Amino acid sequence: MTYLLLFFEFFKIGLFAIGGGLVTVPFLFDLADKYDWFSKAELTDMIAVSESTPGPIGVNMATFAGFNAAGVAGGIIATFALVLPSVVIMILIAKMMQKYSCNQRVHDVLSGIRPAVLALILFAGLQVAKIALSGSIEILFFVGLLAMMRIWRKSPIIYLCLAAVLGIVFRL
Repeated sequence: MTYLLLFFEFFKIGLFAIGGGLVTVPFLFDLADKYDWFSKAELTDMIAVSESTPGPIGVNMATFAGFNAAGVAGGIIATFALVLPSVVIMILIAKMMQKYSCNQRVHDVLSGIRPAVLALILFAGLQVAKIALSGSIEILFFVGLLAMMRIWRKSPIIYLCLAAVLGIVFRL
């Protein structure tokens, strides 16, 4: 039963993951409320790891949640379920775009989806900020790093490494 539940939940998330991994975050927060596969704190940690390592957030989180819920098989099932809708939809869209690429209504529909994707990404950012900025030291680091990024326009890798070191030193 756990395998079916994992498949169903991550398939639903995969259906609405238009726009990339960050769009899956609001759905993942809902899963954290519904099931004990992972906590919101673990989700926030996974987002931090996923953003600083190769691989999409949704896939990493599906694998993690599936593994927590049902071992290796659960990780495989959850990951497959998350990716399956995207593969099917992309094949269908590719075939349809060949046929209707000059149709104004198709362009209008795709333009209408953009604000919804932006809203989901903003919602995800706010959810992560609520958890990640839980104390005054975290807020201070956030503001400091943000100011440094605006003043000294260096590679984001430098700031990720600095944040990682600060997190380790201050046990955040």
